[in-house]
Amino acid sequence: MRVLVTGASGFIGSVVTDALAGAGHTVTAMVRDRSSAPAFAPGVEVVAADLLEPGQLSAAGVARGFDGVCHLAALTRVRESRLAPLRYFQANLSGTANLLTALEVGTERTGVAPAFVFGSSCAVYGDVDLTGVPESRRPDPSNPYGASKLAAERLLGHQAGTGLLGVVILRSFNVAGAVEGHFDHDDSRIIPAAIAVASGRRDVFRVNGDGQALREYVHVGDMATAYLRALDGATRGGCAVYNVGSGVGVSVLDVLAAVGRVSGRPVRRENCPPVAEPKALIGDSRRIRAELGWSSPRSSIDRIVADAWHHGRAAGGTGVPPRQRNVPIIT
Repeated sequence: MRVLVTGASGFIGSVVTDALAGAGHTVTAMVRDRSSAPAFAPGVEVVAADLLEPGQLSAAGVARGFDGVCHLAALTRVRESRLAPLRYFQANLSGTANLLTALEVGTERTGVAPAFVFGSSCAVYGDVDLTGVPESRRPDPSNPYGASKLAAERLLGHQAGTGLLGVVILRSFNVAGAVEGHFDHDDSRIIPAAIAVASGRRDVFRVNGDGQALREYVHVGDMATAYLRALDGATRGGCAVYNVGSGVGVSVLDVLAAVGRVSGRPVRRENCPPVAEPKALIGDSRRIRAELGWSSPRSSIDRIVADAWHHGRAAGGTGVPPRQRNVPIIT
């Protein structure tokens, strides 16, 4: 299968790219900047384009036609989206529309309607306080990031209705961990932030409230497998939605304890006043397990943290560079 991956230089996108190549697919990795692209598996074609620049998409050959597309290019920071809602809708909705326009040209040329897998988010559900959130729950995003993802989902559903592609939407929860050559550099996320403290790159991990809020985590390797399963499961004209998560609730304190066990170093923490947030946000992922045969064998918190720690160290990402003092880590 000829597969295009957008957002291929990102944490999840890079793992998905290599997983596709490892499964024997012919992969084109689309990045915004070639100079910052990671080292991909042998044989992966790398093209540079900005989704907001249709001319660049044409020059990159997006309209040549593909059998499958994994669309992961997006802006993803919830707090930042509140400060820049226009920027988030432009990137996440307009960028998706531009991609679909280019792909439609390819379909008209080749007659091939691609399987389109969209990386969405549990943020579309809003500030729910539930365990076992099903895909059938009415979306109610509480921030521009979640709203832009939901808008893109709806656009994809309408485009699928034309018969020009088959869509699978993957609503991920918290993706973490690492695989060889790829780890999460973003210290604004909880596990990289805790590792940064354990490794001495930051002084303290700041915990909102009592640290008992429950979230679920899925290993990035298991997440990549979900993309492969979704490509195989897409049907022309269809639009299926799946939650992707472990289904196991893990508290902030559980994460810090796991980092301490794996690293052998305590994670120094400081308690801050509580903030308004759901006490639990855990999805129901039974549908993707039953319909696509997906599983999450690597998604225990200890395995996720161990892989993030060890692969990060192997890549030089959790060594002890100059310390960053008094930098807030809020989770």
